[in-house]
Formats: sequence, C-alpha cells, structure tokens
Amino acid sequence: MEDALPDGMRIELDRHAIVVDDGTVLFGGAPPRMLRLSESAAARLRDGALEVCDPTSAKLARTLLDAGIAHPVAEPPAAVPPASDVTVVVPVKDRVEGLARLLAALPADLGATIVVDDGSEDPASIRGVAERAGAVLLRHPEARGPAAARNAGLAAAPTPLVAFLDSDVVPRPGWLDPLLARFADPAVALAAPRIVALAGHGWLGGYESVRSSLDLGAEPALVVPKSRVAYVPSAAMVVRREAVGAGFDERMHVAEDVDLVLRLHEAGWRLRYEPASRVAHDHRTSLGAWWLRKAYYGTGAAPLSLRHPGSVPPMVLNTWSAAVMVLLLRGRPWSVLAALAVAAGAAEQLARKLPVRQPRRVAAELIGLGAVGTVQQTADAVTRHYWPLSLVAALVSRQARRTVVVVAVAEGVLDWWRKRHDPARPGLPGYLLARRLDDLAYGGGLWWGAIRNRTTAPLRPVGTAVDGGREGEIPGPDRGASTMTDEKRQDDVVNPAGMPEMHPPEGSPNADPDAPDPEDLVPNRPGTPQETVQVDPESPSE
Repeated sequence: MEDALPDGMRIELDRHAIVVDDGTVLFGGAPPRMLRLSESAAARLRDGALEVCDPTSAKLARTLLDAGIAHPVAEPPAAVPPASDVTVVVPVKDRVEGLARLLAALPADLGATIVVDDGSEDPASIRGVAERAGAVLLRHPEARGPAAARNAGLAAAPTPLVAFLDSDVVPRPGWLDPLLARFADPAVALAAPRIVALAGHGWLGGYESVRSSLDLGAEPALVVPKSRVAYVPSAAMVVRREAVGAGFDERMHVAEDVDLVLRLHEAGWRLRYEPASRVAHDHRTSLGAWWLRKAYYGTGAAPLSLRHPGSVPPMVLNTWSAAVMVLLLRGRPWSVLAALAVAAGAAEQLARKLPVRQPRRVAAELIGLGAVGTVQQTADAVTRHYWPLSLVAALVSRQARRTVVVVAVAEGVLDWWRKRHDPARPGLPGYLLARRLDDLAYGGGLWWGAIRNRTTAPLRPVGTAVDGGREGEIPGPDRGASTMTDEKRQDDVVNPAGMPEMHPPEGSPNADPDAPDPEDLVPNRPGTPQETVQVDPESPSE
C-alpha cells in the first residue's frame, strides 16, 4: 500500500482540536471539519496520541493526518531519509556574502550542493564562493528569475530529495532533521521550516522579527488552501523530486512558490509545515525596499486567482459571518447587538444539526470561534485587502471615517499586545506604523495586480459550502476556513469557493498557448486516495 505509514510512527491531535462525546467526535483540521470515530478508534486516542503498530492503527493515523487534525511527532529511524538523500539548491544573483554565509551553515553529509548563478554581475566571485564550499556551480548568462534558477538545480540534482534555500537565509543548527522526518510519510511531497528573522535592527527590523509574512507561526500544520497555513515560501523548503516534476512555473516571477504548493495539493500530495525546523531570513529593513517588496507580494494574488480559482481569496465567509461583518462595520450600538443576535441564531441553527450529546454547548463554542475569525477578517478587509474602498468611504462619510480609524488603531494595538512575550517586538507607535504600512503596501499590490490582469478574481470573497445545505455541512470556526464536514459525506461537498471555472485574459502569465498547463508541471501522485475516508479503522477497506 503506497500510503502506508511505517510502524512506530507516532501522531498527536492538534492542540486546537475539540474532542467531545468520549472522543468519538472531533472538530478541527484543515480545512475545519467534523470527524466521527467508532468507539474502538476513539479508544486508541484516549490520550490524544496514537502510535502506528498495525494496519488498523495505520488507517486511523492516515485519516487523522490527512484531515489535518493530528500531526506526526515521532518516526522510526529506519523510515527517515538520511541527509545524503538531499541536494541543496541555492539560486543566487549578486549576493556573494550571503551565499558564503549560507554555504558555511550547511551540514557536511549532504548528497550534493548546487549553486545556480542567475546572471550575477560578478560571476567570478560567485564561482569562488561555490568552489571553496565544494558546491557544483551552474550559471545563467542572463537573469531568468528565481523559478528558472531553482528548476535548473532541480534538474541537476542526483538525489530523491531537494532542499531549496535562498541565498539570504541561514539554516539554524539541526534544521534538516525535522524536515526529513516528515518524509517518513510516503504521501508527503513537501516539508517547510519556520522562517525566523536573522537579526532585527530598528523599528522595522523589530516588526519583521515578530510579524514577517514569511513566518507562519510556532505550530505544525498540514498545508491546505484557505486554512491557517495555506502556503509556504520557497525561501526554504524540501521537496520530493518525483512529486514536483518540472518544478516551478518559470513564467511566474512572483508567487511561484504558492503556485507550486497549490499544484502539489491539487495533484493529491500532502504538504507539511514543520516549525521545529528553523531557518533565519535576512529581512529587508530599508523602508523603501521593504514597502515595495510587500506590494510586490500583493501583485501575485491575481495570477494565482486565475490559475487556481477560489484558492487564494481575500475573505472566506458564509451567510451568518457575512451578516455579522456588515453589522459590525456599521459601528453602532444597535448593529453590534444585531451581530450578536445573528451569531446566536447561527449557533441555534447549528445545534440542531450537530450529532453530539450537548449540541448547544458545542455549537456555541464553534460559532464563538467563527465570530472571532469574522472579526479578524473584517479588520483585514478594512485596513488591508479593501483599503482603497475604505479610503473612498472615509472621504465621503464621517461615520465611515470614524469606523476606519477605530479599526486601524484597535487591530494594530491588539496585534501588538499579542506579541508581548517576544523581546524583539518594537514599541507600540513603531509597530502600529509598520502594521498599517504593511497593509497599505500589500493591498495596493493586490489591487494593482487585479487591474493589470484585468480581473476581479483576487478581490472577490468566496463562500463556504452551501449555507444550510445537506446534513453534515457545518460552518467552520477558523479564520479562512471553508466548512466542517462529516467525513462520511465528504464526497458530497460542493466546491467551497462556489466559483465558476475561469480563464486568464490575454496577456496574463497564463496566456502563452505553447506553454505547458500549470497542472502538467506536477504529476498526479500515484494512487491518490479519494476524498471519502473510512472513519472506523476496524472496518474492512472497500
């Protein structure tokens, strides 16, 4: 069985998972869902952990891992690939000192190290650094972009695993072992570390140390679109060569890493974010360069939305959460009370559908979590994704102006307070200024990308599965989540984005008729399982 997990692998439930009815019902995962387990399956999870020891436990572990409701924590040594199975590929352009710093931090027992010089102005210096480190050097006479540079290294790699490291990162000691451990699961195609700050200088460096868009947090995750960890950056990642095929799409010069993640997910592979592995990144701290980079990131949403409709929306809402958002934006006492009433009504409606012993208590908890996510999405809508509309509204309405100011200040202060235990956090004024500049840059890039590609796709919110639809469809509590779905009906769930198939306009990055389709760059994983999974591992497989 190609998906079989090795005996001795140990998994633990995600710390945010909600366990009810003596462990027979679980809520959580990526995207959020409801899992109903048989009593025998629940008995194996009494302490929230499970060790694979036979086909039955392997089936249960596979179900929980693929739902994102549990994460691997230990693997048998024999199942973990050695470092000699890894080729490190480093794309570089003109960054001589950074390259030397990176190569000096690599372990000595790698299978190979390949440096790809992407048109540097001083190729002799790049060559000298590579030769002193014993690395293979490939060169593009003219710059072709980081995607092409990575692909050149990928094609030359002699090992089954390839680690992509940008020349402005420095791996922390022991960074590779946790990532290799994730490949004990044969269904995993990609594992990515946590990206932390190399050093934080000044108020902007301090902000990036605690709020970088490359840092996806301290908790492990299954990488799934529209979930807490929806992508991982190519600044540092390890991939399975057989899974990535031709690699990155060289026509994309921004968001090519997100595109690869989405294609691997669509092909049926699993992708994991492993924060136990840390790689430090030399963040930009010059205000102009930093701001332009943030805006540049925003421009990537348009081509991604055209290639992967509904996978990178600015907001994910269902009927009740959309109503709550609109009422909160009114900013009046009556509208706040009305929003609470809508949430209470949603909780009561959900309670009638939940097959649990205390449906009202569980529904209240789920809707409460969903309300928190809705508030955060609302704040992001005002200050980040739709700030041009917020600006127009503020110019014509005193009430809108007050709402925008309150949201901008309150969200920034709350976000600053959440980082109170991080010594790198800058003072409140500097943090608040950087937070709002960050939003203005990304939002500006988002709108510019939409205009340049002549599409509204990256600006359109998407809905969850049909509200109030079939039995088993439960509104999700997480920010950016789609639906919580009874696994027994997973195959009946409609496209959570609810969007029609889209085609890129002429002149977009997808417009070359002779170029391969994005899907062709990544082969489908052999033996890709169907979406429906058996939640009673004691039952025979179909």
